[in-house]
Amino acid sequence: MTDTDSALIAQRPHRADARRNFDALLAAAREAFAAHGSTASLEDIARRAGVGIGTLYRNFPTRDALIEAVYVDEVESVVRAARDAESLEPWDALDTWLHRFVSYIGTKHALLDGLNKDSPVLLTCRTAIYDSGSPLLERAQKSGEVRDDVVIGDVVRMVSGIAGVAFEDDAQRTKVVELAIDGLRAR
Repeated sequence: MTDTDSALIAQRPHRADARRNFDALLAAAREAFAAHGSTASLEDIARRAGVGIGTLYRNFPTRDALIEAVYVDEVESVVRAARDAESLEPWDALDTWLHRFVSYIGTKHALLDGLNKDSPVLLTCRTAIYDSGSPLLERAQKSGEVRDDVVIGDVVRMVSGIAGVAFEDDAQRTKVVELAIDGLRAR
């Protein structure tokens, strides 16, 4: 279990009904923040989750707490994706994880304005992402499928930079990300 896993689990309620509300609020907040940025209406988020505003504030006393929880949840999903991909062939594992990472970048950009840049959670999350992707990259390098002159920081920056650019549509973004990822292949 990583530090980010224990941080979110400590916040997650123990009762099943409260946990469902917590998870519904995270899902509704993720959608609202993606659509309207970090200034999305908290009342709208509660309504989307099917709970009252009081339930939202009991779980997330501030907007910052909600934004941070959505961010941590997304990072945990990226970490889980790396674990899930471990059973694939080396190149497929890295490629699968990088595509999940690209979708995380979209959420990250929607939340970036609302995140406290001085939060220790951000550093922990960054470390968790690097630590989850690094073994996949190293395994693909050892198999001879990926260039040996790159490190996980290079790959994350490359994919983040591309995923963060405005594209005409998702198909164009996918095409450009695919071109970049293909550039990692050993020649």
